[in-house]
Amino acid sequence: MTLKGRDPSMPIDADRRRLIALAAAAPVMAAAPAAFAAASDWKDSVIVDALGGLDDPNFYDMEGSGLGASGPRKRRVLSPRVLDDARASGVSAINCTLGYVAGPAEPFEATVSDIALYDRMVADYPDRLLKVAGAADILRAKREGKVGLIYGFQNAAMVGANLDRIDMFADLGVRIIQLTYNPANQIGDGSTAPSNRGLTDFGRQVVERLNANRVMVDLSHSGERTCLDAIAASKQPISINHTGCRALVDLPRNKTDEELRLVAEKGGFVGIYFMPFLHKDGYVTGADVIAHIEHALDVCGEDHVGLGTDGVITKVDDLDRYRAAIAKEVAARKAAGIGAPGEKPDILKFAIDLRGPTQFHDLADRLKARGHSTGRIEKILGGNFVRYGREVWGA
Repeated sequence: MTLKGRDPSMPIDADRRRLIALAAAAPVMAAAPAAFAAASDWKDSVIVDALGGLDDPNFYDMEGSGLGASGPRKRRVLSPRVLDDARASGVSAINCTLGYVAGPAEPFEATVSDIALYDRMVADYPDRLLKVAGAADILRAKREGKVGLIYGFQNAAMVGANLDRIDMFADLGVRIIQLTYNPANQIGDGSTAPSNRGLTDFGRQVVERLNANRVMVDLSHSGERTCLDAIAASKQPISINHTGCRALVDLPRNKTDEELRLVAEKGGFVGIYFMPFLHKDGYVTGADVIAHIEHALDVCGEDHVGLGTDGVITKVDDLDRYRAAIAKEVAARKAAGIGAPGEKPDILKFAIDLRGPTQFHDLADRLKARGHSTGRIEKILGGNFVRYGREVWGA
C-alpha cells in the first residue's frame, strides 16, 4: 500500500508507519462472520450510532460526498450485504442523514423526496428495518433483531423562513435536526463560517419550535457561538451527535471543552466520531477514538458520552479505489465551499483498525481492556443516547 500524494524523498513519520502497518492487517481485523456478534461479550448491549448510515462504501460515488441531494433520487434498494452487516454489528439504531445538506438542489423539495424514499425503504424491509419514533422503538428494534432508523437532518436550510415546516417534518417522523452544516445559514453559523456570529433571531425561534415538537436539537457542525447560544436558548437538552474534542486536536469540527461541558450540564448527549479530525495528521486509529472518548468522559461525565461514527458499517474492500473517490470528494467539497480544515485527499474517513461489522464490539473490548467498567461501556455504546431520547422524545 502506498500513501497517495506523499513525496517519496520525505521520511515517513511514526504515525504514517502505524497507518501502513494497520492497513496491511486490516483485512484480518475487519473480517466479520455473522457469528461474531452472537459470540461477543456485548451481544446483549443496545448500540446506537448517533450519526451513521446504511451504505456500501464499495460503490462509493459523489452521491455520498456530503454535497447533499441534487434532486429526487431513485428508489433505494439495500444490498443483502449491507443489511447482513448491520445485523451482524449488533447496532440497534442509526441516526441516518436525510434530505438536503448542501449543493444546488432546492432544499425543501429534496428533503421531502428523501423522507418518502426512506419511508418506502422501511416498508420494503419490514423484517430488517424499523422507523424510530421514540426511545422505546430503539429497544424494540433490539428485541426484534432489527435496525432502527432515526430520521435526522444535517442542515436546517430546508426550513427556509417557515417555522411551520418544523411541525410538518416532525409529523413526518423526523426526530433530529442539526441547525447548520459547515457554512452559515438562516439560523446560525457553521463551524467554517468566518464570522462566528452565533444564533440569529430566527434561529432562536427555530430552537423554540423544535422544543415544542420534541425534536432533538443537534449542534454538530455548528460554530462555537451558535452552539453556545443554542444551548442557552433550548428548554430541553441538546446534543452534539458527531464530533471530537478540540482540546486534543484543534480543528473547527471538534468541540471545545466549554461546549461539551455545557451540553452535559443541561442533560444532553455528545457522540464521538471516527473521522480524520481526531488526529492532527488525519490518519485515525482506534486509539485516537478512545482518546477522544476518554477526554469527553472527563469533561462531560459517563452519562453523556456515546458514539456518532459519521461512517458506515460495511467495510471497504479496496482501500486504494476508495481513497481515489475520497480525493475527488474533497476537491468537490472545497469547490462547493463546504469543506472543513482537516479534510485531505489522501486520508480515509474512518479509523483504519476500527471498521466493518465488528467495530462497535472491538471498541467495547478496547475500552474494557483500559479499565472501563461494563456499565460505563454499555452507556457509551447506546445507553446514554436512549436516556437522552427519553428526555427529549418523551418515550
